[in-house]
Amino acid sequence: MRKRLKRTKGICSCSSPRCTNHSTFHWYEQDLWTYIARFLDGRSLVMLGATNKWFNSVIMQECIWKFTCLRELQVPDPGHVAFSWSKLYGSVVDGSHSYIFRQQEKHIDWMRIGAFSFDSEVAFICERMVNPPVKIPKQGNIDDMLQSSGSCLLRNIKTGIWIAGTMQMLDARHIELFLNEGYQDGSWDYELVGSHEIKKTVRGAYGAIFDFKYLTTKSTSGIFDYKSWIGQPNDFQPKAIIALHAVAVNTNLQENQEIAVAAPCGDVIWAILPCDGFLNGKPSLKPRCCSGVGRLAKHMKSKADEEAVCQCLKFDRF
Repeated sequence: MRKRLKRTKGICSCSSPRCTNHSTFHWYEQDLWTYIARFLDGRSLVMLGATNKWFNSVIMQECIWKFTCLRELQVPDPGHVAFSWSKLYGSVVDGSHSYIFRQQEKHIDWMRIGAFSFDSEVAFICERMVNPPVKIPKQGNIDDMLQSSGSCLLRNIKTGIWIAGTMQMLDARHIELFLNEGYQDGSWDYELVGSHEIKKTVRGAYGAIFDFKYLTTKSTSGIFDYKSWIGQPNDFQPKAIIALHAVAVNTNLQENQEIAVAAPCGDVIWAILPCDGFLNGKPSLKPRCCSGVGRLAKHMKSKADEEAVCQCLKFDRF
């Protein structure tokens, strides 16, 4: 325990002449300010902590930032975390999630949906609106699962708090992502684990992520009631819904009069993604970059295909 600041002058206390017992109120009462801090937002906590060293020592307690983070994200306690709660809170509110991958000079139109939690290491990913009972795909290749049922199971998911948003697609990132050394030094690679091309005409683009453990629980039932939240057919703004252990987004689509791309835009972006470091000035060229560009080149058989791929890259602000 840190020593409390002692003050000798009477200005720190007051007493009533009507009271027979001497009553004293101390401004520097740590338990009192710890309790008050529970009602302050992050900005107010920082301002209070900047007042003096004593307040800074009180406000920087982990219990305060943990309470603030869980309260504002509205998620349950994940248990063990790899970083301090003050740093986790900072990574949530500092705007990092509004930038594309490691390129902080490229701001994206990113709308935060909220936070949800993974208790298990298995995720159920769904690209189609489904009604219960949900059909669980059989074990196998992820592409095959997506092709047959429009859903798949992903294993080895990092448990804890995830931040969800939308930027023309459903985007979810673990709360600790931006603090990991592998992310900060650029040594981590992004891996395309599966894709599914839909060639028929569709009226909307939908995506959902569920903690498989809670797929059939009452807390996620509202997501399956998609007619209550996807909006009217002529409303083309993305709509989203979030629960404690799931998130979903839907965008009603307009008729597209642009050039049709030979490869889906999602595949284009993922093919170029391993080249991220090289395109931003790093000398090393990763083998995955070369193989991705090679796969993409096979789709470009005409001038129109080349223009369409350029439109994909321009649209996604790579």
